[in-house]
Amino acid sequence: MPAMIEIRDVVKNFGPLEVLKGVSFDVAQGEVAVIIGSSGSGKSTILRCINFLEDFQRGTITVNGKSVGYDVKGHATRRLQDEKTVALHRQRVGMVFQSFNLFPHKTVLENVMTGPVRAKGTARAEARSVAEALLAKVGLANKLGTYPANLSGGQQQRVAIARALAMRPEVMLFDEVTSALDPELVGEVLNVIRELAQDGMTMILVTHEMHFARDVGDKLLFIDAGNIVEQGQPKAVLDNPQSDRLRAFLRRFSEKNYL
Repeated sequence: MPAMIEIRDVVKNFGPLEVLKGVSFDVAQGEVAVIIGSSGSGKSTILRCINFLEDFQRGTITVNGKSVGYDVKGHATRRLQDEKTVALHRQRVGMVFQSFNLFPHKTVLENVMTGPVRAKGTARAEARSVAEALLAKVGLANKLGTYPANLSGGQQQRVAIARALAMRPEVMLFDEVTSALDPELVGEVLNVIRELAQDGMTMILVTHEMHFARDVGDKLLFIDAGNIVEQGQPKAVLDNPQSDRLRAFLRRFSEKNYL
């Protein structure tokens, strides 16, 4: 399949600290890529660069053939894109975070409708129809008039996923979306992501859910200290790690009964 996301030699600095050190990988259309690694390794920063919530100092990112954040001419000239171009890019790239970030004063239905109506000018009747269908897809058809404060964490995260999908993105990014949930709520969110994978959505997941990564991922990347140390088919990488760093990382998870 053609590459939907192309990342080439991306370097990201926070002041003197180099967080990404020339990261490169592709994600094909309809592929699910899973990124694992220790806290502070650069996993979330990769996602934030793809959605241009963070700028980056070197390299290129393209989504469906369109450059992210910068217009690039030749090998050295980069020009920052204007705010309108960046905003349009973010409509094409949905992102769901650890925290739910729902509007507390809006109902579940209103939370999902707001983006298409305000950002894309979608008619309210159409936005409502799409929102109702998406909320049914994530198992919340009976919560349309409920406010976020009256939902469980897993339900709020499913609303956040429906809200991102309402913008009809070309790709979805998930940043540790189950890490803030109680263990018994993790499965309901992962089931939604599993269904999206079955529907052919192009996705990148940052996760510590190793069983899920093995089961759903098409490609797994292990990042350590801003470098991609290993990548490949999830089962092959997890069952036969080639580097000491990945072996040590997986050993820590095994000791915590994650594997």
